Amino acid sequence: MSNTKRLPEWFKASKGKLAATKQLSSILEAEVPNSICQEARCPNRYECFNKGVLTFMILGITCTRNCAFCSVTHGNPLPPNKNELTSILNAIKKLSLRFVVLTSPNRDDLIDGGASHYAFIVEEIKKVYPHVKVEVLIPDFQGDINALETVIQANPDVLNHNVETVPSLYSVARKGSLYDRSLTVLKNSKKINANILTKSGLMVGLGETKEELQETFKHIRSSNVDILTLGQYLKPSKDNLDVAKYYTPDEFEQLKLQAEKIGFPFVFSGPHVRSSYLADHVFDNTILENKHEFINN
Repeated sequence: MSNTKRLPEWFKASKGKLAATKQLSSILEAEVPNSICQEARCPNRYECFNKGVLTFMILGITCTRNCAFCSVTHGNPLPPNKNELTSILNAIKKLSLRFVVLTSPNRDDLIDGGASHYAFIVEEIKKVYPHVKVEVLIPDFQGDINALETVIQANPDVLNHNVETVPSLYSVARKGSLYDRSLTVLKNSKKINANILTKSGLMVGLGETKEELQETFKHIRSSNVDILTLGQYLKPSKDNLDVAKYYTPDEFEQLKLQAEKIGFPFVFSGPHVRSSYLADHVFDNTILENKHEFINN
């Protein structure tokens, strides 16, 4: 049955934000064609565009999986293209970015899942712009710990892998992915580099219960994850899963308190929050400079 729920008032965009979206979208289309903001039709992209924040999509725009919550193109991808780096470096300069997020479609067609390409992009950004912080939002690499190690050895500032939803919804929302495998990716990240900041995100509103969310919080925290993001799932196209529930801002605040009680040092929870949402503010220099302190507490 089609979802007929109306979008709550707190999701309505102002004219100023819409104008910012249009302006930055024109830059993206001309100079940075592969941003996840555009390719996944992120419903919240005007929020980030208004702040000049971007998440770059590397390894092309075609995914080997077909998750029901995502509108990224599914099919047979092209080989990795090192020229993606040029567009990213140009955008960093043009937009004066100080924090860059790199993500990609799943590339199960590649031996290492694209890990060596991640490492190449991270290393080159840091060579040209050593002051720019880099977060990688990685796929699960089909559980290949050597691929994960390749990415981490490139020294990204933040290692992010999204669990996305509760275990009971994986067969519906994340076909081709495994809940336990995603948790293992997060655990292994700390085993490879105990000092790296790790991060994971959940969408809510797909039909999960609050009890299931509570258990998932515990699983993620027991995987030594430092930062948790919680945001509202919004249907990106008519072909994707319907929204089962819109959480209120008060409910997001309650979820934040629950996650903090479990022991997450940092929780970012709200209707507009996405895994890479406002990354330049979320991971400011104070957090990054003091990461050893809160990781070890």
